[in-house]
Amino acid sequence: MTAVTEVLAPLATTRRWQEDLYVQLHQHPELSLHETRTAAEIQRRLTDFGYDVTPVGGGIVGVLRNGDGPTVLMRADIDALPVTERTGLPYASTDTTVDDDGNTVGLMHACGHDVHITTLLGAAQLLATTRDPWRGTFIALFQPAEETAAGAAAMVDAGLTDTIPRPDVAFAQHVLGYRAGHLGLIAGPMLSCADSIRITLFGSGTHGSMPQLGVDPIVLAAAVVQRLQGIVARELPPGERAVITVGALNAGTKSNVIPDRATLLVNTRVYSEQTRTTVLRAIERIVRAECEASGSPEPPTFEYYDQFPLTSNDPATTARVRAAFEQHFGTDRVFTMDPQSASEDFSRIPDAFGTPYTYWGLGGFPPGAQAAPNHSPFFAPVQQPTLTAGTEAAVVAALAYLATDVR
Repeated sequence: MTAVTEVLAPLATTRRWQEDLYVQLHQHPELSLHETRTAAEIQRRLTDFGYDVTPVGGGIVGVLRNGDGPTVLMRADIDALPVTERTGLPYASTDTTVDDDGNTVGLMHACGHDVHITTLLGAAQLLATTRDPWRGTFIALFQPAEETAAGAAAMVDAGLTDTIPRPDVAFAQHVLGYRAGHLGLIAGPMLSCADSIRITLFGSGTHGSMPQLGVDPIVLAAAVVQRLQGIVARELPPGERAVITVGALNAGTKSNVIPDRATLLVNTRVYSEQTRTTVLRAIERIVRAECEASGSPEPPTFEYYDQFPLTSNDPATTARVRAAFEQHFGTDRVFTMDPQSASEDFSRIPDAFGTPYTYWGLGGFPPGAQAAPNHSPFFAPVQQPTLTAGTEAAVVAALAYLATDVR
């Protein structure tokens, strides 16, 4: 019997409470940096499993020591989104909350973090229950505020690297719109780095019938939007992946009043720091030049926020985990996925330790189904085999380093 077979032997028992917990988490999600009930539940379960548990920076870390050997860290994110659920599931969330701006908003696990919590807790219990076939230290880390790119930094800033042992390797997984029970990996850039920018353009207000007496920031903003689209097409090498999106353009209140300013909300996604620098410099150059061309009375302002690092999988780690996945799941359930244009802050944690990592995709939808995208109010992964596959994947990846029969 292999180490994986031994550790996964009680999975049927684990599966029963996992499905109940998943429903509970899905029905009662919590916004970023407000995950108090979720964190308390995680802390209670990890303590019951026998882990040394420490709250750090709004997150929860459980450490399970089992003799001499490697140290493996697995992360799950725990926050939800201000989305009103429309899945029609019998356990759909109907919760609402007041956000930091004072608005009443719906709440939904529209990005599958309830799957991530449930599968990591399952893996944590299985590794704690059956310790004979492995040696080393397993760290289950539950991170807040992934959706706002604040959670990983909060944990690091709160002293994470001084609180837990340095991991030799780190893992994370994310449920995506692939076939349930299938796993996707890729070496190198897997998720983009991202920047959001609030750009304020200044004009000179006037009557709508007398545009010659002012500077119209709406026309200026329209010129900027059009011009920004040329960056990817004309300033990056062919084949270089990048996305520039203007997600909001806000100006004015009345049809016959030319306002004195316009605000753009811009989002970028790229796959290298070099391209990131090129794109951000080009955006600022273009915006300043258009303001100059329009005769703006003030220079534009740029406010950067929600900045996500690049997620770039270590090739050797990825190859080792992939081999373990193929041995356990079979080659037909393990595939090479394309880089995703979504972004994550997970890499800040292993980067703080100088630890190699790999991050994989977990399929969550029936074969042939039109999967709703992450962050959609219709996002509804199937419970099974998603929860079981995610739990197995976490165990298999950990044992690729911890099992005594692989040394």
